[in-house]
Amino acid sequence: MYGITAVIYADISVLKIVLRVTKNFSSYSMYILRMVDLLFRALPTSSRQLVQFRANRLGRDIAVGDIHGCFSALQTALQAIDFDPIRDRLFSVGDLVDRGPESHRVLEWLDKPWFHAVCGNHEQMVFCTASGNPLPDVDHMKHGGDWLLTLTARERGVIAERLAALPVAIEVETHQGPVGLVHAGYPFEDWHDIRNFHMTESAIDCCLWSRDRHVRRSEQPVANVRALIHGHTTIDRVERLGNVIFIDTGGWRRAPGHFTLLDLHTLHPIAPQSSGRMLQETQAVAMN
Repeated sequence: MYGITAVIYADISVLKIVLRVTKNFSSYSMYILRMVDLLFRALPTSSRQLVQFRANRLGRDIAVGDIHGCFSALQTALQAIDFDPIRDRLFSVGDLVDRGPESHRVLEWLDKPWFHAVCGNHEQMVFCTASGNPLPDVDHMKHGGDWLLTLTARERGVIAERLAALPVAIEVETHQGPVGLVHAGYPFEDWHDIRNFHMTESAIDCCLWSRDRHVRRSEQPVANVRALIHGHTTIDRVERLGNVIFIDTGGWRRAPGHFTLLDLHTLHPIAPQSSGRMLQETQAVAMN
């Protein structure tokens, strides 16, 4: 049942694109797709451990590091690489909110048919805070959560519900094999484990919070996945450890922080096309 759910949900954006391209995207079609979209967004969190996407045959699949409420800066970076919302898809490694000035725009971005995200530790903090059960060992307000105080209780609840529905992991098919996205760490040695086993609380904590691989500088590859993309750990430039790539280069920070936009098919950061500003790294991270 879950596999069918994931495939249908992942193909909604493709169907919208096809309808737009063929100019048959009537208001009735939009209504039907919206209802299907909302249905699958409303699934319990426990069933959204992994969402799988088929290969994008129309354009590029791109991963971006932690956004932290800096959506205008992200939009500028996307414009610089000539991002096409009709053909391209953008995958976030989580931490959409907190710290930056535009966290309140998160629902606007989650409603975009070409934008998909995994859950990060800041999404977990927002859900817990908005639910009246803040994490006991983390002061969310000191980590950028004070924007929630500007919202009504209803607004906080709507945002928290949407963030809680984000999957722990995303898998994107490419011509050279699947690429995974998980926010912080990965608790298994094999990518198939996240497909086949229900995750424990400690395993989910690893996915949302762990920096163990980066701290240990472990080169041990994750089996049965072409590459695994992480954010969470802010670094100056893209780093590769085994087949794991860290891409949070601080786009939410002041310069020299910048958004790395990684092409999931080539595994190269994309250089700007329509702007001379270096909004992300241009060196290749080849992983063939």
